[in-house]
Amino acid sequence: MKNDSTMAGSSTHPPPPPSGAVDDISVCIATYRRPTLLDALLHDLRRQRHLPRQIVVVDNDADASARAIVEQHRQTLHGVDVIYDIQQEKNISLTRNRCVAHAQAAWLAFVDDDERVGESWLADLLATAQAHGADGVLGPVISRVPNDAPAWIRQGRFFDRRRMATGQAVPKSDMRIGNALLAARWLPQDPFDPAYGQTGGEDGDLLLRLALRGARIVWCDEAQAVEDVPPSRLCTRWILARALRGGQNHARHVLGGKMGKVGLARKVVFFLRACLQTAAAAVLALLSLPFGRHAAMRWVARACANVGKLSVFLGWHYREYA
Repeated sequence: MKNDSTMAGSSTHPPPPPSGAVDDISVCIATYRRPTLLDALLHDLRRQRHLPRQIVVVDNDADASARAIVEQHRQTLHGVDVIYDIQQEKNISLTRNRCVAHAQAAWLAFVDDDERVGESWLADLLATAQAHGADGVLGPVISRVPNDAPAWIRQGRFFDRRRMATGQAVPKSDMRIGNALLAARWLPQDPFDPAYGQTGGEDGDLLLRLALRGARIVWCDEAQAVEDVPPSRLCTRWILARALRGGQNHARHVLGGKMGKVGLARKVVFFLRACLQTAAAAVLALLSLPFGRHAAMRWVARACANVGKLSVFLGWHYREYA
């Protein structure tokens, strides 16, 4: 990926077309101490109907815990350029940026190291991009909650994400890069903001900036990725912490002008609305208690998300990846 332009001064006009093949794909994987899950993902990539030109794995573990797995797969991925590198500083943005720096194809596919993909994953993403003239394609990440999870977790559907019809433009509120294909020509050097490196939200930040520049980002519902929810996330603490972080990231995007122009009036309205929504969600959580823990927890999570929005005005950020 060799586009050295910066985001801040970029034109809203589309960049020139890539010089390489239009069906060329580099798969970018940022990983951190998940060798078993990474092994399964690399097996999936080996079985793709549309094999990528490159697979780039950047390890955010200074101890290189993923090296052996990647080297093992390098021997079996014939015709695919497999690259392994290490990002010493713990920062998801810097790790993703290192992936992008190694990528050489016209398209960059992003997938998380704890996900599994079907054999048509890349083919579906690329076909959707070509059919709809898109500069980016996002696909669903389906979270599988174990059968032995607490009943209130399964009833609350806390891990469900919104899905759309294939070809539909992705709303600004649903910009995520855990399962995505982006045209390399739209990406500047170091596209992910290191300020989000320990908090998360770097993916939404990038995609919102691309959308502001005029990139067309659509949905492909067929290109599914699946993740198994680990036991450590099947608890109140994780659900509320993730809601808090989501609210913070949303506020950072709004107040940073990523979702439209923002002035003093909009900031005041945003602050007051978050205050009202926090209070309303707290009341509704209490009123929902007779309907079950899952019903109350949904409203508690909304309250936490709005507390997260308000905390940004105080300059505090929850660092999930510190």
